[in-house]
Amino acid sequence: MKHVLVPLDGSGRAECALEHAMEAFPEARLTLLTVIDPASGFAGAGAPGTAEVWYESAREQAEARLAEARDRAATEGMAAETRVETGRPARVIVDCAEEEGVDQVVMGSHGREGVSRLLLGSVAETVVRRSPVPVTVVRYR
Repeated sequence: MKHVLVPLDGSGRAECALEHAMEAFPEARLTLLTVIDPASGFAGAGAPGTAEVWYESAREQAEARLAEARDRAATEGMAAETRVETGRPARVIVDCAEEEGVDQVVMGSHGREGVSRLLLGSVAETVVRRSPVPVTVVRYR
């Protein structure tokens, strides 16, 4: 049985990736991952307790999103486990792929091109370059 890692961030592109993973690998076991990136989400540095409140809120949202995705997979008869991790998304995704021993990563992409892609970087591109297993990048439709 294949083991597929699907990173989910609550975006439409991530939802497309989950749909693709369920369609392309209907017999697979899924690991659904959300990465909380403190560098991109927390803007209230300096106020006492604010970082902890932000993190707890982000974690609760991630867990709720993953529970919903796990339930969706279950309705399709698929086994799915969930993980919430903190760090730089590309690095955490690659590390998780190694730790979990997955056979495939299926993830969404912004589909940026040109200067926008150069300036903003690409989590999907970094994962493709560093992943120990094949990566399917699904564009938002």
